[in-house]
Amino acid sequence: MGSIEPYDTASGRRYRVRYRRPDHRQTAKRGFRTKREAERYLISVESQMLTGDFIDPASSRVTVGELAPDWLDVKRMKLKPSSYKLLDDAWRVYVEPRWGSVQLGAVAHSDVQRWITEVSAGTARTARRYHARTAELARRPKSATVVIRVYGVLAAVLDVAVRDRRIPRNPARGVDLPRKSKKRHVYLTHGEVDRLAGAAGPEYATIVYAAAYTGLRWGELSALRVRDLDLGRRRLSVNENAVRVGSELHVGSPKTHELRSVSYPNFLSEPLSELAEGKEPRALLFGEGDEYMQRPRSSGASRSWFMRALSNAGLPRMTVHDLRHTAASLAIASGANVKAVQRMLGHASAAMTLDVYADLFDDDVDAVSAALDEARTTAIVSKSRPLALSDTK
Repeated sequence: MGSIEPYDTASGRRYRVRYRRPDHRQTAKRGFRTKREAERYLISVESQMLTGDFIDPASSRVTVGELAPDWLDVKRMKLKPSSYKLLDDAWRVYVEPRWGSVQLGAVAHSDVQRWITEVSAGTARTARRYHARTAELARRPKSATVVIRVYGVLAAVLDVAVRDRRIPRNPARGVDLPRKSKKRHVYLTHGEVDRLAGAAGPEYATIVYAAAYTGLRWGELSALRVRDLDLGRRRLSVNENAVRVGSELHVGSPKTHELRSVSYPNFLSEPLSELAEGKEPRALLFGEGDEYMQRPRSSGASRSWFMRALSNAGLPRMTVHDLRHTAASLAIASGANVKAVQRMLGHASAAMTLDVYADLFDDDVDAVSAALDEARTTAIVSKSRPLALSDTK
């Protein structure tokens, strides 16, 4: 049981509440104007301790910035370097400038909502440094993807605070967020892939075909080694992924951490065999020796080999990753089911494949309705057909 005691101040009599926390350490809260207020507070504290919902007010005085590094360290351990960098940048550029010095108990739902609105509009304070000529970039509205990622970092750190019993609930949860617009994929036809490969020239034609007919990510393609090529079974073993993060190249397991084997069309056997000819088993299949091919740029005024090939082939602007989407499109058009496409692309689940390429399965929806109509017609006709004389014998 706690106790209530009065004390005098220059402003008049006040009341202090003393009680023991669940760890048996004594603490006190003072400044109550009336004894009734102090009693209500004491009853509330004792009720929370009985139900296990007690939160030590001192714990909520820790700042968001003090809690974030441990959360980031866990993410660094679990995520690929490229994925971790996105979270680290979101914290450093957007979240820390606004919330780093704010105590956990002082984070209000309405303040988080206001901040999300500012980030979306491009008016939020950031740690990013811009050249005077490009300062307007900082004030441009941010995409839904950026806003949701930035919000997710703050919300996740506050989730840790809730689990640590520093705050009773997460004030960031339940705010309104912008909706992501569905990105329209670029799908090339067989003929357009041929044109692109031809425009890329002998040096890059094979990798264009491989990307467009296997669906491998660029990091997976560039990390293929001669020993990963099985000409007899027409398979490529995906064992590594090479991703450049900033100026550093990180080579590790594939994106989903699962190794897989992908088949390729027969027409690729000869060019792939020529690439492997004379190389050691550990040598890279694409590129020379241990020198990984760099992902071709596709931004702004880039004049990478890929952008030049697109221009020369008369094809719309796209990224090399769109060849992966093309592979999915060509596979589905050839009759591949969603599980086969999932395995080819290395998606975590068939549901993810359906979500990403829902537009490619529209014909399947039409086929289902047509099949249902045909089945109904057959069933109704057979049920209503009058019995023939032979049927009664």
